[in-house]
Amino acid sequence: MLHNISLKDSFKSVAAAFFGVQNNQNREKDFSQGKLKHFIIAGVIGVIVFIVTLMIIVSLVLAN
Repeated sequence: MLHNISLKDSFKSVAAAFFGVQNNQNREKDFSQGKLKHFIIAGVIGVIVFIVTLMIIVSLVLAN
């Protein structure tokens, strides 16, 4: 029985993909059961968090 992947699971999957630790079984499950809009939302938020984190790190390094 197929179950749709929740938004929380989509965030976990996107985070795993960002770090390159997503396994093939989970990737296939994401493509077959996931909702595209959940992955788009999770991806955009993930990229924003990544950019803000980089900006904070660069600001801290340049301040010293």
